[in-house]
Order: sequence, then C-alpha cells, then structure tokens
Amino acid sequence: RRAIEADRLSSVILYGPPGCGKTSLAEVIASVTERHFARTSGVTANVAELRDLIRSADHRRQRGGPDTILFIDEIHRFNKAQQDVLLPHVEQGAFTLIGATTHNPLFFINTPLTSRSLIFELKPISCEAIAELVARALSDDNGLAAFNATLAEDAVEHLARVCEGDARRALN
Repeated sequence: RRAIEADRLSSVILYGPPGCGKTSLAEVIASVTERHFARTSGVTANVAELRDLIRSADHRRQRGGPDTILFIDEIHRFNKAQQDVLLPHVEQGAFTLIGATTHNPLFFINTPLTSRSLIFELKPISCEAIAELVARALSDDNGLAAFNATLAEDAVEHLARVCEGDARRALN
C-alpha cells in the first residue's frame, strides 16, 4: 500500500484464482498513482500489439505525460518470444508491468520477467466477504436495489459457498 501511495511501484505479477480481484487491484493501482492504464490480454495480443502499446507508453513519457501501467491479463498465455519483447522495456522503465495470472508465475512466466517483478499471490475471497458483497449488491442503488430483489440468508450463505471464492461468479 505504501509503495502504491508513494507511486514507487515496480513491476508486479498478481497470481490467484479467478474472481479474486487481480484486475480490480491493477485498476486501483493505476487510479491511485494517476498513471495511464493500458490493458491487453495474453489470449488475444500478439507481438505487434505489444510493440504498439510500448511505443505509445514511450511517446507519452517523452512528451511529459503520465507514466503507463501496462496490464496484461492471462500473461501466462504469452509464449517466450512475446514475454521477451517486454523485458528490455520493463528494465528501462518505459512502463510498469502488471501481469495477472491464475497459474504459478514461477513456472509459467520466464525467469527474467519474474526476477524483475514483485509477485503477489491473491487468495480466494472468503465466504463471509462474498456474503457481504452479495448483500451490498442487493441493497446498493448502483446494484440491484432498484429491483427490490431479495435473497434469503441461507440462500446467500449457499451462494457464498458454491462460488468458490469467485466474486464475479457470485454476482452473476
């Protein structure tokens, strides 16, 4: 938290199960640090797209604009060549990399990238937190309050158990 608030964050790899908040955390970091947030996915991006994102981050930085956080969801899906494209730019500080993965990064992301990144393992969200999230969604004006939706307490508890710590799954 202190590193984020002081805007002294190095590259980060967030590792954890689906729905535990990896993307949300990356967005919060970008918001708090007031950096430009660029996002891509290891599923859809190719080397050309990566180079375009890197070029944009360099250009923004050279013109005195905000630094860039490059968020790569499913970073474990990049092959070695795609990961290698990122390395020199991570070293030069052209952007701050935040990678998100459901797989152990020590096995699925190449060593040069992991050695230059902080790795944080996120845990599944607790049943209690999921139940609280569902209750807030039901009562919040930005959630389901306008629909007067209700859910019995035992149904909320059941939902919190069966979603297996995945907030998106619980809300869906």
